[in-house]
This record gives sequence, structure tokens and C-alpha cells, in this order.
Amino acid sequence: MLIEDLSNILIEQKAIASKYLKRYVIIDLYMPKNVASPSLMNLLLINDGQDLAEMKFSNILDGLLQSNQVQPLFCVGIHAGKDRKNEYGTANVLDYEGRGAKAGAYTQFILEELLPFIHITYAIERFKQKAFCGFSLGGLSALDIVWKHADVFSVAGVFSGSLWWRSKGLEHDYNDDTDRIMHQEIRSGKYHPELRFYFTTGSLDETADRNGNGVIDSIDDTLALINELKEQGYADADIRYINYEDGRHDVATWGKAMPGFLLWAWGRM
Repeated sequence: MLIEDLSNILIEQKAIASKYLKRYVIIDLYMPKNVASPSLMNLLLINDGQDLAEMKFSNILDGLLQSNQVQPLFCVGIHAGKDRKNEYGTANVLDYEGRGAKAGAYTQFILEELLPFIHITYAIERFKQKAFCGFSLGGLSALDIVWKHADVFSVAGVFSGSLWWRSKGLEHDYNDDTDRIMHQEIRSGKYHPELRFYFTTGSLDETADRNGNGVIDSIDDTLALINELKEQGYADADIRYINYEDGRHDVATWGKAMPGFLLWAWGRM
């Protein structure tokens, strides 16, 4: 179903019957016009795609393509399901409350259902580059999938990511060094030279400061994860981190941050 026809993009909405998630998954496809060859396009998957309309993502992308500031970019907004807290998360490890139980199934949906659907439906043999981004818990999900599948993806975008995701509750001898799940996933993984990472936070993301160091957890957890990436061998050129002093944990802030991400990842030199 055609949703919108702008100067430089067409927007369609489709529903995919997922055997892994046992539900229909709604996706919005933002397709660039007038691309000489499909292989020149980059692909960006976006968790919580239902929020892109509020963000006015179509206008952001259309404007960047109109001004020729970014390379051709095919974007797919994946609408979250009702069981979002189980479908998003880390595929190999549940959080301390057992959340993320369907994260493995969600990964299978992405790799074995969504990507083949895009390639077959739109007759695109390959993309120049594949990326995945998301907001809050969707950012954690995107990072987890990219990190575990560096043979498929090369860019992760994490907006106010739920990097606090932990294997122990704060009241059960929780330790930052051992109990933050994504940090441990990075630490136990290996360096993939093709990967790049984009992180944003907002100084008003939250007020929680579990270690009492005067820095909110959202920023603390993001900086600590960046340190884990650097320990693996990633250089400053592979990582971009931006904190918005007036940024909140909301769609408006993530919409403000989105152009910077797109320009960093696919901007024309």
C-alpha cells in the first residue's frame, strides 16, 4: 500500500507473516527514486518504525536526498509488536526479569524473513551497505544484531540505547563490570574491522544515577560501552558519540539526532 509520494522517495507499507514471531509484522519502506543501479543503494533497518511518522522521518530523508547530501538510502521502519520487551533485547542472554525471551526469534525474522522479502519483492540483488538503528530498547536490539552479524551489517545506530540491560537486579549484588549484558557481549566478542557505531544520549534522558557519580546512567552506560569497543580495537574514526544537553528520552529528540546519523553514515564527501 502506497502511503506517500515525495520528491525523492516513495513510501509503502507492507505486512509480513513471520513464522518466527508468530504474528504479522508491519513495515514501512522508504524507497529512493531515480537510482541508476539498485546496487548503489544502502539499506537502513529501523526498530520502532511506528515512531517515524511522528519524527517526520520522511521529510528528513527526502530533504537530504533532495540536497544530494546523502548517498541513495533505502530505509525500512519495522513496527514493534505488543510484546516489544521480549522481542527486543539481547538474543543470547535474558535480562534479570526474564525479558528478551523472543530476541532470538526477532533476529531470525530480520535475517531469514525481512531481508529476503526486501531483496525478492524489490528485485535488489545486493545493497552497497546494510545498517540497523533503533531508539531506547530498540537501539539495544539493533546493536546486538549488528554485533553478532557483522557478516551482514556494517553500521549500528543507537539512540538513547537501553545499555543498562542487566543480568542482575540492583538489589542482588549488581556490578557494572560484570552484569551489563551488552557490555559483556562486546567484551567476549571479537573485533570486526568493517563495523562502525553511532551513539546518542540526552542529558535529560533520565535522572537515575545508580553509582552516584553525578552522571546519569544513560550516559555512563554508553560511555562504558564505547570503552569496551575501544578495548576490542575500534578507533575514534569508527565511533561517533553525541550527547544533546537538552535531549530527552523521546521521539522529538531522536528526530533531532537523526540527520546527524544519516550524514555521518552516508554523507557525500
